[in-house]
Order: sequence, then C-alpha cells, then structure tokens
Amino acid sequence: MKNSDNLSIYSIRKKILLMSKVIGAILVISYILSTKLPFSSDISLSIWTVFVVLLIFGVDFLMSCFISKPIAKLEKAAKRMADLDFSSSCDIMTNDEFGRLSTSLNVMADNLQNALMRLEAANKQLEKDVEKERLLLSERKELVDSLSHEMKTPLGIIRAYAEGYQDEDDELKKQKYAEIIISETERMNHLITALLDLSALETGAVQLTSERFDFVELLETVAGRLLINTPDANFELQYELPDYKIYVCTDKIRMEQVLNNLIINAKKNVKPDGILKLCLSDENGLLHFSVYNQGETIPNEKLKKIWTKFYRDNRLRYSGSGLGLAIVAQILSMQELSYGVKNLADGVQFYFSIPTVK
Repeated sequence: MKNSDNLSIYSIRKKILLMSKVIGAILVISYILSTKLPFSSDISLSIWTVFVVLLIFGVDFLMSCFISKPIAKLEKAAKRMADLDFSSSCDIMTNDEFGRLSTSLNVMADNLQNALMRLEAANKQLEKDVEKERLLLSERKELVDSLSHEMKTPLGIIRAYAEGYQDEDDELKKQKYAEIIISETERMNHLITALLDLSALETGAVQLTSERFDFVELLETVAGRLLINTPDANFELQYELPDYKIYVCTDKIRMEQVLNNLIINAKKNVKPDGILKLCLSDENGLLHFSVYNQGETIPNEKLKKIWTKFYRDNRLRYSGSGLGLAIVAQILSMQELSYGVKNLADGVQFYFSIPTVK
C-alpha cells in the first residue's frame, strides 16, 4: 500500500518529478527551436531567454498552487486548532498528501471539538454536583439546627412533667402529667415524621406518581373528614363546588396531603364563628382551588415566609410543626403548579391551579 502511494500520480513527489522532466524537455526543445529560427544568434538567444523567464514564472505559479498555498492553508488550520478554534475546516480538496493531511486535520479537529464539548459538559455537571452537595450539606445543617431548636420545647415540657410525676402523690395530677407527656411525645413524633417527609421530597428521594382521578370527589372527601360534624367546628362552612366531575392527572396521595394541610391551616386560623370557605372552579383547562378563612391577615412582609420550614406567626392561637405549608409548597413546586396566598378584606386566602384532563 505504501509503495503504491509513492508511485501514485497524485503524490506531491511524483508531481514534482514529472514537472521537472517536462520543464527539462521544454527547455531542450525550446533551445533547439530557437536556434532554427531565421534570426541572428543574439536575437534567438534573447527570444529563448524571454521564454525561459516566462517558464520560470509558470513554474513558480504551479509550485505555488501545488505546494505553497496548501502549506499556507495547513499552517493556518493548525494555528486555529492550537487556539482551540474549530469554527472552520481546512478546505484542501486535492487527492494528494496535502489533501489527505487536510482530511486528517479536519477529523482531528472534530475529535478535539467533541472531546472539549464532553469535557465542558463534564465540568458543568461537576459544578452542579458540587453545588448540589454544598446545598445538601447546608440543608443538613439547617435541618439539624431547626430540629434541635424545635425539640427543645417539647423535651423541656416532658422532662418537667416527668420529674413532677415522680414527686407527685396525687393520682389525678399524675394522670394529668402523663397525658401532657403523651401529648408532647405525639407532637414530637408528628414533627419528626413531617420533617422526614419534607426532606425526602426536597432531595428527590420520593417521586410523584401521576394518576387520573376526579378532583371534586377528592376535595369533598378531605373536606368532609376535616370540617363536617367535628366537635371543634366553631365556624361557618361555605363552599362553591362544581356539581360535575373534573379530572386531573397528578399524584393523588400527595394532592390529598396538599388539601389536608391547607384546610387544616385555614381551620386553625379561622376566627370564632367566622367563615371558612372552599372554592373550586374550572376555567380554560385549569382547575382553580382556594380556601379562605375569616380572621387575622398576614403582614405583607411575611407572606413569602409562610412557605418556609418552621415558620409560625406568634399571633396565632395554635401551635403546629411549622412544616405543613412548606410541604404544600414543595409538592406543588415539584409539579410546576402555580400557588400563592393573599390577604382579603377580613381574612386570608390560599390558592393553587392545576391543569384538567379529559
């Protein structure tokens, strides 16, 4: 294969050898012809000299086409590659060593460009992984700090009443102390469960599973369980719900959790004998849900903070884990659903929207 390449008529060496032979033959023939012209020897020599000069220019032009220009193009392409510029290829189309070298350079440039693209992608992924790890470490620290802070109150209460239980002889008081200890223990258990659930959602350890279901039926089920015929229902329940089925496609269990947390939040914040209102409307392919509780409004500067972990308003009449609304925000954000909260004239309204399906 190597010998056939050396003997190929398209090789640079073969072209130069062929050109030198042709030029030699032309010089000999032109000299012989010039001596045969019907002119004096001086004129004939001058004509031959002019012809030789023209021949030299012709040879120079051919050498430029065959060697100088391809070398310049190769040099330019190599310089671009050295500067990591792969925007244009080397366009030597000849079927010789320069053409094959040009093809090899273009292939190498493509390989280098692909390698650089893969390297850049790997660097970006590494940066994302490092940032993700940094955020994870930050969230772990925040989680530990928040959990430590939230545990202090119930643990302090449990310890105080446990000591009182040991020193108390009155059975009624001991029973009361035991009930308080059990209540605070349940509160701690609820806090830890909610916190683990939220952390699983935030880290992606839990994935949402979509299914098609009737949203109206789900809302009626949740609202019926939480609001109807309950002993602590010191409010007026109002609702505006469609009298037909409206289907959505999402994680039914998590959506039930969203409705549960929002309704419980409204129930805890509605003022005595105030209005708690549920609304559901279907418009332009979107299902709009809202829950309103009559009572104290939220200061405007705190409207965004209520979605954060462990946020609680000191003015509220109840104590909770401070995680219910954070879980709602995380579940809705994972589905890229719009949600929010706003103050009305004499209360607060929470809302979100979800696409409907046939």
